[in-house]
Amino acid sequence: MYNTLLLEKEGRIATLTLNRPEAMNSMNGVMMRELAESLESLQSDRSIQVLVIKGEGRAFSAGGDIKAMLDKENPFDMEEAMTYLTRIAKTLYTLPQITIASVHGAAAGLGFSMVLGCDIIIAEENSKLAMNFIGIGLVPDGGGHFFLKERVGIPKAKQLMWSGQLFTGKEAQKIGLVDEVASDGLGAATAASYAQKLLQSPVAAMIASKEILHATKLNELQSILEREAVTQSAMRKTDDHLEGIQAFVEKRKPQFKGN
Repeated sequence: MYNTLLLEKEGRIATLTLNRPEAMNSMNGVMMRELAESLESLQSDRSIQVLVIKGEGRAFSAGGDIKAMLDKENPFDMEEAMTYLTRIAKTLYTLPQITIASVHGAAAGLGFSMVLGCDIIIAEENSKLAMNFIGIGLVPDGGGHFFLKERVGIPKAKQLMWSGQLFTGKEAQKIGLVDEVASDGLGAATAASYAQKLLQSPVAAMIASKEILHATKLNELQSILEREAVTQSAMRKTDDHLEGIQAFVEKRKPQFKGN
């Protein structure tokens, strides 16, 4: 059904797998569109009560596809991408399911925004998590500003966004970015076990509480998504962004000039 995703349902559990392992599940335009569509399809499916999101291959997701941003033959449409990211973030936040992010390997940039948008985050001990948009002269998107500050508060969120600091699963748990830590190689099994445990709980009441709490924040999320879209389009035109992605490709330290 999808080119970059797998959506599987078994009983009351759905599993959404990011499936571009050759690109460390980095998100190109196709994956962004398919993520929006797949999550929206779950919004009306009340037979599913738990959704597990994970990545195929070596990583959860390395973030946005930087190679796609540099493809001159197929110019990257930032405005279209931001439309997809708005749909993804709003739908993820309002899903009538308990969402579990199962993280192994890298969850960086946009991939980390998506992880933070989930209700429960399970990361392997040596997974690598970072809100590292700053490294290519961009601001967090995909609701990253909202989801990060909801997890750790505004002062800490600013520090993490501005530094682009990378954390292991263990380190991330200590500051509240991650709920549970699994042994390396056992993240998916731990998430599956957690999902089964939820189904043995009064999960309908849990989902109802989620909906009550999230409803009070939806206007704020919408406002942040609108600001992210406008700002990201502006950042894409800066010299610092061009330098950041060029340095990334050339595997060197960027020389930023603040413009």
